[in-house]
Parts: sequence; C-alpha cells; structure tokens
Amino acid sequence: MTNILEALPFGATSTTDDVLSGVNLKGKRILVTGVSAGLGVETARSLSAHGAQVVGAARDLNKANAATEQVRKDAAANGGSFELVELDLANLKSVRACADALLTKGEPLDVVIANAGVMATPLGHTVDGFETQFGTNHLGHFVLVNRIAPLIRAGGRLINLSSSGHRYSNVDLEDPNFEHTPYEPFVAYGRSKTANILFAVEFDRRHRSRGIRAAAVHPGGIQTELSRYVDPGRLEKIVEQINQQLAAEGKAPFQLKTIPQGAATSVWAGVVASADEIGGRYCENCHVGKMVPDDATITAVSEGVRGYALDPKNAEALWKKSEELVGESF
Repeated sequence: MTNILEALPFGATSTTDDVLSGVNLKGKRILVTGVSAGLGVETARSLSAHGAQVVGAARDLNKANAATEQVRKDAAANGGSFELVELDLANLKSVRACADALLTKGEPLDVVIANAGVMATPLGHTVDGFETQFGTNHLGHFVLVNRIAPLIRAGGRLINLSSSGHRYSNVDLEDPNFEHTPYEPFVAYGRSKTANILFAVEFDRRHRSRGIRAAAVHPGGIQTELSRYVDPGRLEKIVEQINQQLAAEGKAPFQLKTIPQGAATSVWAGVVASADEIGGRYCENCHVGKMVPDDATITAVSEGVRGYALDPKNAEALWKKSEELVGESF
C-alpha cells in the first residue's frame, strides 16, 4: 500500500497541520531552538500536538514561557509534552552548559531542529568575540549540535534553518568577523545562512553511516521578529523590486507566508520526508530545492540553492575553520 503522505504534493502554501495530517509522533523526542517567538513556537506546537516530546531551547526563559502557553495546552491535549531549557547561542559558555545538561539527562533525541537565529543585525559581536550573525546563527549551533550528537538516535535527523538569504554571500573563511571587509548586514546574514547549509552537508556526511541525516531548510518570506533590525523602508523596497520582477515574468505579486506555512518545511523535512530524499540537501516549500548558478540574478523569493552552499569541499573547510574558532574538535 502506498504511503498516503508520499502521494500528497505539499508546497508553498502547505501548513504544519497539512504536512502532519495523520502523523503520530508519540515516542519521538525533538529539540527545537528559538522557541520564544515565531517559527520556533509553531514548530514546537505542531510537533507536540502530534504526540512528540518537545524540548524547546530559548535565551529568555520568561519570554519563552509566555510564548509557549498554547504549545503546552496542545501537547497536553494530544499526549505530547513540552519542556524548556536555557540556551544563549551568542555565548558559548551557555551553549556548552545547555549541551552538558542534555547529555547528563541522557535522553535520546530523534530530531534536532536548529531554528533560532538573528537577521541583518548592526555590526556587533557575541560574548566570545565573533561577528553576531555568524556567531549566533552558525557557531552557537555548531557547538551545541556536535556536543549533543551522541544523543541523536540512529535514524535521527538534524534540520538547520537557513534562508534564500544564503544567496547574498558565500562564507568568508579568511575574514569571518569582518575585520578586513566593510560590514554589510545582509552580507553577514548571507554568510551565516550559507554556513547553516554547509554545516548540514558536512554533518550529514559524517553521520550517515549511523543512519543520521541532516538537511537545511528555507522557511520562505514571513513576517516575524527576525526582521526587527531591518529598516521597514528597506523591506518595502525589497518587496517592490521582487514584485516588479514577478510582474515582468507575468507572475502574481509576492505574498508573505503565514507562520504555520513558514514552519511547514522544517516539520516536513524533520519527520515526514524520506531521509534519503533530504539528506545533505537544501529544502524549501516542502520539497528539495534545485541548484541554481552562482551568478544567476534571482529575487529573494525565487527558488533554488547556490552551488557554493552545497559544495562538500567548502563544507569540510567551514567545519575545520569552525573547530578552530570555537577551540573544540568534533
């Protein structure tokens, strides 16, 4: 009998409830970072509402507690569970303490969804001196995930949240902290989002012999707290340019996704799609993204992933550089 889920063509407008329809996650334990707002909250809610035991990580536990009230209600009503752990990705001491606490508890994980992140921040640095976006979005998750990797069950998955913003820039391993390059918020964001994809590529290569697979996902354009550092005028300009290009192609204007539509790809890649389909890949709109040329002029909403973000040599070089930066090898 064919799996009914495989017959369903999910897409850009699919929600978390659509992709999880008929799915029972009882007995699955899933870690989701960034559960104090937006996509993280909805990802945690939808998974625990289908019976999963969800561990939510957040920097501000008071904020996360308030934001996840519905998560707890939906979990309780459907045989799932939800608990919070403290994690500040911009502080490696906090990252290591979080990982140590999870390791001490020793409860296995089926899926890790590295969802937390910041976007287009002014030039700043993490506690450890890394450029804010690269340090938070990539290095914090790099240390957390590698430290808790022994907890991931055979057949488990790592899902890294990336973005079509990876197209703004490849990683710069010579100057990761913008010490010699003029700082541009979206270039820094692009580097960090490319790093999220490359980390998934190399993690997948290193762990697939244990049946553990990793993928990166682009949630789509969504209005969340992520854009809090971006001048609204700049966002309007970006959308205007996108719409001009779409109109020239005879397509309908750009529409922001709802949060349940944005979280759908994370959930799809984490628990619905087949592991071989998504392993080492970049996913968007609930399917695996296609490679596009590095020099193609593409709007922020067109689909596709740049070759440099999936390049195995680039992924390996980033891994080595990341180990060097955090002073820890995995």
